[in-house]
Amino acid sequence: MARRSDPAKKENIIRAAIRVFAQSGYTATRIIDVARAAGIGKGTIYEYFRSKEDLFFAVFQQVMQDSEAPMAAAVASGHGSVARRLKVLSEGLISSWLGKLDLYSLTMEFWSATTVSASRERFKTAFQEAYRTFRHVLAALIQEGMDSGEFASASRPLEVASGLIGMWDALLLQAWLDNTFDALGASRTCLAVMLRGMGSREEKEPI
Repeated sequence: MARRSDPAKKENIIRAAIRVFAQSGYTATRIIDVARAAGIGKGTIYEYFRSKEDLFFAVFQQVMQDSEAPMAAAVASGHGSVARRLKVLSEGLISSWLGKLDLYSLTMEFWSATTVSASRERFKTAFQEAYRTFRHVLAALIQEGMDSGEFASASRPLEVASGLIGMWDALLLQAWLDNTFDALGASRTCLAVMLRGMGSREEKEPI
C-alpha cells in the first residue's frame, strides 16, 4: 500500500504504539489496539506501515531518538567542565527514564527482537549503530577533557565511554526490576569514582 506523508499523523501513530506495546508486549499487541489508542481506523496505520514489525521498528527508532536527547543537550551545550557536562548527561539520562519506567519494558522487547529470525538483523544492526555512535560521542567528550588537561592523558576515552554506557544500562534495568533501587544515587556515586579515576578534581562539584 502507498505510504502517506503526514508527519503529525505518523508521529501520533508511533506515540500510541509506544504505549500499547509497552503495556501489552509485542506478541499480544494487535494493530487494531494501536489504531484505537491513536483514535484512527486500522486501515490508516497500513497507509504508513506495511506490518506490525515495521511499526515496532519505528517505535524502536523513536524511543532511541528520545533517549539521545539528554546526551545531545549535554554535549552540545559546551558550557562548563567536561566533568560537569558528563554529570548533567548522566542525571538527564537516568532521570528521564526513571520518569517513564512504565515504558522500560520496551527495551526488553527490543532486545528480544534481536534474537527473532524475522527481525534479528534489522534490530541488531540498529543497536550496533546506536551504541557505536553513543560510544564515540562520549569518547570525543572525554578526549576534550584530556586535551584540556582536565583528565589524565591515559584515560582511554573509548573504553571509559563503553563503561559509562554499560553502567547506565545496568542501573536502569535494576530500577525497572526493583522500584526501591536508587538508580540516580548509584549513578552519581559510580560517575564520581570514574571521574576520580581519570584524575578529575571536580567529581564533587554540584550540578
